[in-house]
Amino acid sequence: MEQWTDAHGANAVKRPNRRVRDPYARAVWEGNPDSLRVGATYPIFLLTDDLPNCKGGLIMGVASIISIVNQKGGTGKTTSCVNLGVDLAHEGKRVLLVDCDPQASLTISLGHPQPDELPITLADLMGNVLRSETINPGDGILHHEEGVDILPSSIALAGMEVSLVNAMSRETTLKHVLANYSKDYDHILLDCSPSLGMLTINALAASDRIIIPVQAQYLSIKGVEQLLNTVVRVKRNINRKLKIDGVLLTMVDSRTNNSREISALLRETYGSKIKVFDAEIPRSIRAAEISAEGKSIFAHDPDGKLEEFSLVV
Repeated sequence: MEQWTDAHGANAVKRPNRRVRDPYARAVWEGNPDSLRVGATYPIFLLTDDLPNCKGGLIMGVASIISIVNQKGGTGKTTSCVNLGVDLAHEGKRVLLVDCDPQASLTISLGHPQPDELPITLADLMGNVLRSETINPGDGILHHEEGVDILPSSIALAGMEVSLVNAMSRETTLKHVLANYSKDYDHILLDCSPSLGMLTINALAASDRIIIPVQAQYLSIKGVEQLLNTVVRVKRNINRKLKIDGVLLTMVDSRTNNSREISALLRETYGSKIKVFDAEIPRSIRAAEISAEGKSIFAHDPDGKLEEFSLVV
């Protein structure tokens, strides 16, 4: 095939004309990344370095999408998402954090204590997809002083989960939303809700990889098996490219026998099947304070123990 170069200088391959069936797909072709008109035929250019992200001959975006997921609450999902995202931003990456939880913990933790008063949230954007309405570039994006962008949530997302039950292609609604932002970021991190409901299934369907935060407690570990079963089903039926980056132990108190025993049990039970990160996030009062401060641990406690998040990154 003939080699081409797109507007960003990336190598691309010219493919035969394709008829567009997905109204939310985007193509990289002659420097024009606008949405394609359904039913029309266009010359499609595929990035040779990013072929796995193609769908039906179309580029869905260049960002790596990572879900921070565990159906159990209180495992440190939001704290992990915030601090991993900020550390990636410190590495020079363009990062979008997406709040996929109706409780809006991520939104509140990054300085927006009244999420229900925000003009556009994830629920509005998913509603646009269900109604086949346009999502404009930058809709809903909030900028944070530490170099990350946020796609906020609100309690309205709980109602959206109910709406998804009878929707067509209900598992991929979030994926269609993220297709409008993917080309602008290197990494998109999804802070998932503490459930295995339709919102979490949407996050898994949209993701390339997942990270599973697990609190150093027995009941937390017992819930991992159920989550892994869900991941297997999503990978088999919806998203074949989904991979598990690893399990991240959080709120570890290395001074106690219980924490050490739970860490050993987790590694013994799952270490041969999936990666368990060597880095363990210690229990910290300073880490618990960051939600009220609206900033990451790197800004709130720059002299504290930060290397664990950096090791995961």
